[in-house]
Amino acid sequence: MTAVDSASVTGSGRRPRRGAVLVGRFPACLRIRLRYGAFEDHRRRVTREVLPWFDGAYPRCVPERAVRVAILGINYAPEPTGIAPYTTRLAAGLSTRGHDVRVLTGYAHYPQWRRYAGSVGLRSTEEVDGVRVRRLNHLLPRGPSWGGRAAMEVTFGLQLVTSGWGRPDVVLCITPPLLASAMAAVRSRVSWRRPSVGILVHDLYSRGVEETGASSSITARAIRAVESAAFRLADDVAVIHVGFAADLVERLGVAPQRIREIRNWTHVEAPNPLASQVFRSTRGWHADEVVVLHAGNMGHKQGLENVVESARLAVGRKERVRFVLLGDGNQRAALEAFGEGVETLEFLRPVSEEEYPAALGAADVLLVNERPGVAHMAVPSKLTSYFRSGKPILAATAADGFTAKEVTASGAGVCVPADRPDLLLDEALRLAADGPLAARLGEAGRNYCDALLSETAALDLYERWVLDLARLRRGRA
Repeated sequence: MTAVDSASVTGSGRRPRRGAVLVGRFPACLRIRLRYGAFEDHRRRVTREVLPWFDGAYPRCVPERAVRVAILGINYAPEPTGIAPYTTRLAAGLSTRGHDVRVLTGYAHYPQWRRYAGSVGLRSTEEVDGVRVRRLNHLLPRGPSWGGRAAMEVTFGLQLVTSGWGRPDVVLCITPPLLASAMAAVRSRVSWRRPSVGILVHDLYSRGVEETGASSSITARAIRAVESAAFRLADDVAVIHVGFAADLVERLGVAPQRIREIRNWTHVEAPNPLASQVFRSTRGWHADEVVVLHAGNMGHKQGLENVVESARLAVGRKERVRFVLLGDGNQRAALEAFGEGVETLEFLRPVSEEEYPAALGAADVLLVNERPGVAHMAVPSKLTSYFRSGKPILAATAADGFTAKEVTASGAGVCVPADRPDLLLDEALRLAADGPLAARLGEAGRNYCDALLSETAALDLYERWVLDLARLRRGRA
């Protein structure tokens, strides 16, 4: 067969239509058809993957569904808690499914708010679970202030917009950090490639400022305006809880058809009973005392002073209870000072990823505590791990907030007001004393995980989101 043999190519003996050229001796994915003198769908076909003479190498056949994805977020592995585990598994999951994933992130610092050992240099590149990860330097605030956080986010954002993203089809911005995500969305908008932009929302900044009272009304309005602009710049927005969607539409002006819900999943294994027993005994937690464990960040919005007050009440009432605060954060030192001398209170440093399930299983009750007024800014990521543990959950939080609604929907726990340390103590003792109730609540949490919080189901939704965004870009091109 010659380079162009009309009879054999068409299979009919007729000459091809005028203006059509079929190039033989190439696999199907390399055949190029010219119609009326122009490439048909040339944006998809005339690329380095299709035309071998661009780079002198025989190209691989790239699956049509494969998408080049850039994931931009300040938190990533090896950070053990918060947003990082979800972003890390998202990137690895998309990569495993055949997509070309590149991550731009910060140096690990959470939840201690101190840079991890070995985090040096302006930028560094590594591979984590088969994903290319570029780490960018940024400021770290010395204290819990909105000004310090803004400086951190802006410096990270400047690093993002001046870095190479790898010619992505889709850019996924993880917020927090809001300001850096907004800067990245602007860069994407003005880029000649114009990748589609999706923003994944874990926290609502404007709600956080309003509910914690951490800033003035002028600052709160400014943050709300920035948040609204950032979300409206995106082509699509994903939220981790349906409650966020109403806020985006009603308060921030995002079109409802551009919002989808993708739940966080359980990223830890169920506790091994033997490992939990060993963990409990090595920490000196006695069999006849009630262990109430709060795991995760010790920050402003957690309002853990309430837990310290409960522990202090337990001392006065001579209750056999131990409140354990496991983790780190920018409020830990202040909490340790506030709780000095309280015998029923214990602080533990963060444990390894392998020990974490054992720590949860070693407790009698798992605690979520939020500052009074905090209701609609976030859904604590610790809840997914709590559900998997099979332990009863006690939530000290606003009755109408996202956390209370999630605990109630799961059937895995009970709620008390956020500013009632006496009720927190009473409910903890009641849950520990009622074995059948504790077992029912724990089983409900496990069932809730199996039904709604599967990693595979979440990754299916994320992949569908990425493919939809890629199609949107192709349609725009």
